[in-house]
Amino acid sequence: MSDDMQMQKARRIHPDDISFALNAFRRMAFIRAFEKRCWDLSARSPTAIAGSLHFCAGQEAIPVGAAAALGPEDRVIATYRGHGWALETRITPSELLGEICHRATGVNGGRAGSAYVMAPGRGFIGENSIVGAGAPIACGVALAAARQRTGSVVLVSFGDGATSQGALHEAIVFAASRQLPVVFLCESNGWSEMTPTRDIIKIDRLAKRASGYGIRSATIDGCDPIAVRDSVQLAADAARNGEGPIFIECRTVRLWGHYNRDIEHYRPKDDRTAAEASDPIALLQEKLIGAGVASDDRLAAIRRGVDEEIEALTEEALAAPLPDPGTARDHVVAPPLATGAVASTGEASAREMSFIEAVNAALRIELETRPEAVIYGEDVGRAGGIFGATRNLQREFGVERVFDTPIAESAILGSGVGAAMCGLRPIVEIMWADFSLVALDQLINQAANIRYVTRGECSVPMVVRMQQGATPGSCAQHSQSLEALLTHVPGLRVGLPATPQDAYDMLRAAVAHPDPCIIIEARALYQQRGLVDTSRGLQPVGGAALRRSGCDAAIICWSTILGAAIEAAEELAASGLKVAVLDLRWLLPIDDAAIDEVVTQCSGRVVVAHEANVTGGMGAEIVARIIERNAGWLSVMPRRIGAPDVRIPASPVLQKALLPDRDRIAAAVRDITGVGSQVVPSINGEGTRPCS
Repeated sequence: MSDDMQMQKARRIHPDDISFALNAFRRMAFIRAFEKRCWDLSARSPTAIAGSLHFCAGQEAIPVGAAAALGPEDRVIATYRGHGWALETRITPSELLGEICHRATGVNGGRAGSAYVMAPGRGFIGENSIVGAGAPIACGVALAAARQRTGSVVLVSFGDGATSQGALHEAIVFAASRQLPVVFLCESNGWSEMTPTRDIIKIDRLAKRASGYGIRSATIDGCDPIAVRDSVQLAADAARNGEGPIFIECRTVRLWGHYNRDIEHYRPKDDRTAAEASDPIALLQEKLIGAGVASDDRLAAIRRGVDEEIEALTEEALAAPLPDPGTARDHVVAPPLATGAVASTGEASAREMSFIEAVNAALRIELETRPEAVIYGEDVGRAGGIFGATRNLQREFGVERVFDTPIAESAILGSGVGAAMCGLRPIVEIMWADFSLVALDQLINQAANIRYVTRGECSVPMVVRMQQGATPGSCAQHSQSLEALLTHVPGLRVGLPATPQDAYDMLRAAVAHPDPCIIIEARALYQQRGLVDTSRGLQPVGGAALRRSGCDAAIICWSTILGAAIEAAEELAASGLKVAVLDLRWLLPIDDAAIDEVVTQCSGRVVVAHEANVTGGMGAEIVARIIERNAGWLSVMPRRIGAPDVRIPASPVLQKALLPDRDRIAAAVRDITGVGSQVVPSINGEGTRPCS
């Protein structure tokens, strides 16, 4: 395939292509009729399809031709304009129409709708309604294929507008760096949603961009299914043979609007006329008749057969039951494991480690015991990680299992999603939690959704390690505590270890878990030392740890605040106060049972402390939960302590003025108890009970 391959001209049908051309005509006509029926159903009053629909009218030759070039082991990721791609994989028309009509019989039971259909177990990783977001996932799917030596190729489609998206650029850089078997296929219809692409992109062929990544490319006629088939076949063979990713630009047309209610007031009449003149179905019909392959009558009969099939599908879909409302909460995460507050351990077999050494030990045992585990991120391979978490692991386990990536957070996280969907256990590192903000789409819009949308048929067992928090000299872009952002997202698991033992146990628990887990470490704790027992059994995800018993008051905390909380409790003991310290450890799932137990034991006298700023922090959520469940008897409202609502300065002096410490926590406890209290009222207000 030449890097400078030009637009292929219309050509005569070769005798060897006659059978394919006839089948392609039927398939393309079916996709067109299917989408027209969807459009009509959405326009009914009352509508049979709620929401927006994005059609591929004019682009049908691309999925039909590409699917003919791919094998059963290959995988496809499509845009939200992906009905044709879904129909050309192993999703039945009945399942697809049922899904678009939000019926229980839909391939995703009505959870996906038109723009997010997925069936990973059948080769269709899925549509993606976030522009360009499927490309990083394709890298992960290809990474799994390469690791598992399946010989499969991943094709990811996107529109010309998506070539301006950072996630796509990161994905191509990532794929090129690893020589991954990905076919990047651009369905270039001349429009970036409602804006002409020529107004945005100032090159004549999008395929030219590929040279900047050092990969091969081609521009082809996307209205010719034979040209698409042959070009994708060449690209897939090359990728399969280890020649790396390839970029194909399919020049095509958009016959209908951006979505079903788009009146196209912005579209010039001559543009619409030109698109209609390049209708791929009409062009193929002309070729078939001109070559003497088929008559008007034969092709008309094919269309009538398609129409009859569409009528039957419509009746079936509209007669299908709606989803059971009782299932709306199902499959957000894997079934919960038994959890509860656990006591700290210090068995004789434990040995002293620093926090970061415990992380390294956990990663090592996972690589030793899980062939499917891979570790990657920026500088984690040869350098062993900026903080030493992965030191020596590449030397021990090789560059295929522990490797460096481009500085491309969307590609790192997105590839983790795709790899996890296809059998690997990726453990990826984001160097600073602050850096995850440039790529949160891959966690929030991608990883967290997949179990739910597939009704539990597919999960994303990936682990994301990141570190956060303030340390002397760290600037406002390297010091944020962002756990509240992630705990707001159903489908994720979020843990914040505060001790070396938990650094080991919680990371291993996360790797074993079937859902995407975020482990947020604190670099301020990396050199903290403690006993770590590596012989303990695998711990569950979830569960708080009661670090100190007490009944006069409780401090609920996590991560960096644990040390200050214990110091405060020790100081308060001199005043006669017995203060419990509960380390939540996991904020998603949150251990409500452990919280309720300590709240009851301490008669509602609770201080919730965290390093993050107060507004919108997890402290507010915990206080709200306590009040909601215990409002009938609480006589003292829980307090929360955090950093004030300011940015974190680099100056150690200024940082100290902002961050919660022993003295602030102790003062809050004194405020809700009364200094020197030896007894506290019972819950029902009858008499007193001694602290024990």
